[in-house]
Amino acid sequence: MRLIAAFALALAVAVPGLARAAEPYGIGLEGFPYPHPVSMLTLSEDEDALRMAYMDVKPSGAGNGRSVLLLHGRNFPASYWDTVITALTGAGYRVIVPDQVGFGKSTKPLFELSFDMLAAHTIKLLDHLQIARADIVAHSMGGMLTVRIARSYPTRVDRLVLEAPIGLEDYRNFAPPVETAQIMAAEDRLTPEGYRTQLVNNYSLTLPPEAITPFIEARMRIKGSAEYPRWLRSFVNSYQMIWSQPVVYEIPLLQQQVLFIMGGNDRNAPGRGFAPMELRARMGDNTRLARELAGRMPNGRVEVYDGIGHLVHMEAVQRFNASVLSFLNAPR
Repeated sequence: MRLIAAFALALAVAVPGLARAAEPYGIGLEGFPYPHPVSMLTLSEDEDALRMAYMDVKPSGAGNGRSVLLLHGRNFPASYWDTVITALTGAGYRVIVPDQVGFGKSTKPLFELSFDMLAAHTIKLLDHLQIARADIVAHSMGGMLTVRIARSYPTRVDRLVLEAPIGLEDYRNFAPPVETAQIMAAEDRLTPEGYRTQLVNNYSLTLPPEAITPFIEARMRIKGSAEYPRWLRSFVNSYQMIWSQPVVYEIPLLQQQVLFIMGGNDRNAPGRGFAPMELRARMGDNTRLARELAGRMPNGRVEVYDGIGHLVHMEAVQRFNASVLSFLNAPR
């Protein structure tokens, strides 16, 4: 109890806006609120039983008969889509918002993750919900997953919105392989303020500090869980997936209509910290990369929000929602 009390005091001091005692979260984010009820889909991989958490949010008024998948990034749970869910359901869409296995409220496996596996899980979720086709709005790592879904299951998806996607370059060309144990040790050393600095700097955020405090708090409170080592291994496995499984070579092959929404300030590049100093400045020129890739696609276009960072849907809420709805609602 003394250890928990000391951790709570340290967290309350280090994370602005945290007023209550910081009881640990479970590694399934037990105790962390989501904006809508969460259901679980049972899956299995290599005889391991898995659970995939998801929100299934119906239209708030008359439905238009269409469904949208929202696919999260690596550092945030599905709850951060709250304002986008409200905009889409208000416009008549059914909105499906999963936590991929390894993230959020879903199971944290110890085995290696792959975009092929996560894509198959997402299609199984659509099957479970009896949704034949869906549009996708995806952020960051979710953009990499969307590419794999669209390439592997082209008849299941329609229009694609890629919000500040990573994977627009092959990070293996810049950063060397790094042992999982080394990355785990570095992630474990992160303090609340260190994590805040990492997010603000890597993502070029324009948000007020309190906007990301709940996510920093969640990351720190998970450290008090008895299963924290499992969470940490699963989280680091997701970095290894991003580094080792590039999708940039598949992006020009997408046949669907694709809208890139890019923050003009966003230069996020996983692995930059492991790259040689002389290569780091060349990484993460994401707006240029998106424009070049869109120019090679049959149906790709780019919108750039000047002065905005990596979390576009949180930094420019109204503009982002308007762009997404305009794109999804346009005549087919």
